[in-house]
Amino acid sequence: MMGAVRIILLRHAESLGNVDELAYTRIPDHAIPLTGAGREQARETGPAIRELLHGDRPAVYLSPYLRARETFALLGIEGACERVAQEPRLREQDWGNLQDPREQEVQRQRRHDFGHFFYRLPYGESGADVDDRVAGFLADLARRGEDHPGTVLIVSHGLTMRLLCRRLFDWSIDLFESLSNPGTCEYRVLESDGGKWRLDRPFAQWRESPDGQTQG
Repeated sequence: MMGAVRIILLRHAESLGNVDELAYTRIPDHAIPLTGAGREQARETGPAIRELLHGDRPAVYLSPYLRARETFALLGIEGACERVAQEPRLREQDWGNLQDPREQEVQRQRRHDFGHFFYRLPYGESGADVDDRVAGFLADLARRGEDHPGTVLIVSHGLTMRLLCRRLFDWSIDLFESLSNPGTCEYRVLESDGGKWRLDRPFAQWRESPDGQTQG
C-alpha cells in the first residue's frame, strides 16, 4: 500500500464472556456471542464508524470469532465497504479449549505476575505469539497493490489492537504491558502519509512504563 493510509481499529461489542467468565467453560472462545446489550452497542456505534469513513469504501478485516463478526454485521455498513474478509491472524489470544474456571484464575494471576507479553498459557498462546501473527498481517497489508483501499477497518479484540499499535509504533514491551485494553466497541484511528504513523488518542495506562517510553 502506497501513499496515505488510514486504519480504524474497533474492538468487538460486549460479549457473553465479558459478563460471565463461566461462559468459557461451556462455549468455545471463538463461538462466544454478543449479549443483548452488546448488540445494541454495536448498532449505536455504526453511525460513528460511518462518519469516520468520510464516504470512503474501506477494506474490512475481521477476527473470525463470532463476537467480532456479529459486531461488524450490526454496524450496518457492509454495503458501503469495498471488501470484507475474515482474517484468523486478528483473532483473540488463544487461552486453550474449554477452560476450567479454577485453572483460569490461576493462569490469570501467573500471567499478571510473569508479564502479559511473554507468559505462554498452557495449551494456548503468549502475547508474543499474537505479536508475531499481527506482524505478518501488517506486512501483508503493506504489500497490497495500488487497487487496495487506503482506508482499512479492523474489527478485533483489545489485546490484538494494542499489539497492532505496538508493531506500528515500535512500542517497547514495558509500554505495551502498561496499557489497558480499550472498552467494548471502542475504536482508535491510525493514519500515515507514507512516513510516520499517528494515533488519534492514546490508550489508558494503568501504570507508567518502567522504561519511561510513552505513546507520543
